[in-house]
Amino acid sequence: MTADSREDARWLAAAASLATRARPISRPNPGVGAIIVKQGKVVARGWTRATGRPHAEAVALDAAGKAARGGTLYVTLEPCAHESPRGPACADLVSASGLSRVVIGCMDPDPRTAGLGLERIRAAGIAADHLPSPACEESLSGYLVSKRLGRPEVTLKLAMSLDGCIALQSGESQWITGAQARAHTHAMRARADAILVGGGTLRADAPRLDVRLPGLELRSPERWVLTGGKAPAGWYALPSPEAIAGMDGVQYLFVEGGAGAASSFLRAGLVDRLLIYRAPILVGGQPAVRDFGLASLASAHGQWRITERRQLGSDTLEVYSRIPCSQE
Repeated sequence: MTADSREDARWLAAAASLATRARPISRPNPGVGAIIVKQGKVVARGWTRATGRPHAEAVALDAAGKAARGGTLYVTLEPCAHESPRGPACADLVSASGLSRVVIGCMDPDPRTAGLGLERIRAAGIAADHLPSPACEESLSGYLVSKRLGRPEVTLKLAMSLDGCIALQSGESQWITGAQARAHTHAMRARADAILVGGGTLRADAPRLDVRLPGLELRSPERWVLTGGKAPAGWYALPSPEAIAGMDGVQYLFVEGGAGAASSFLRAGLVDRLLIYRAPILVGGQPAVRDFGLASLASAHGQWRITERRQLGSDTLEVYSRIPCSQE
């Protein structure tokens, strides 16, 4: 990688960090981040606003005004090429901006754009490059899964003891992990469009599943329960893990409990990401996961790769991503 491409990668990573501010309020649109740079300095920045408009590029260009001329736009996702009653195509805004260059971190799989955005920008005489960026793809993971697979990205959260238990044999489960780990869980809830528990967990614990962090209370996700029956007031019912394909507008689904729901999603092969909070205790109680149809011990290997590990007070957090089948 050249010095110039390293610089491009650095600015794309910065745009990806900005994009986190849009999640999940940009729903149903993807949360995108954009930065305009000129002579090594940030001229303007933007991220997708609530309900999906205005888009990140429009926000950044509006903030930059005439200062955008001659600058470089770094944007996490290819600027859209389709018109909407809610606003103009970003590819057209960029084409008329006077920018000298555009660098994107991820191509848009939406067939209405899918390369047409870059094509239109280049036709306007602006240099436009696609530099694949892991940071940008991670920031858009739910959107990419929804477009490619027709379902939300599924994160399964497990808070367990050292011996893999989520509760005592009596059912007592509050609290396995400490305050810092629980606060982190609430921050992860705030990044989800929807949160789900099994029917048994709902009946036994009556969980609130809201976000209880100062300033983020309004980011509480939709509440869903995995059940063949009706959902209580304020909840939505999901009859099976496979039915997530019908969760309208949901890009990020957070599955929080219990063992039955966790096992059902694992059995269906629908878990993309694991958040494992591990407390330094032994309880000899109820396991975090039940039988989910694993055929052999050998087939358990090569399924997951660790992407993050951190300490949260006395607890540890490990984050795993599923390895695509082509890499197994």
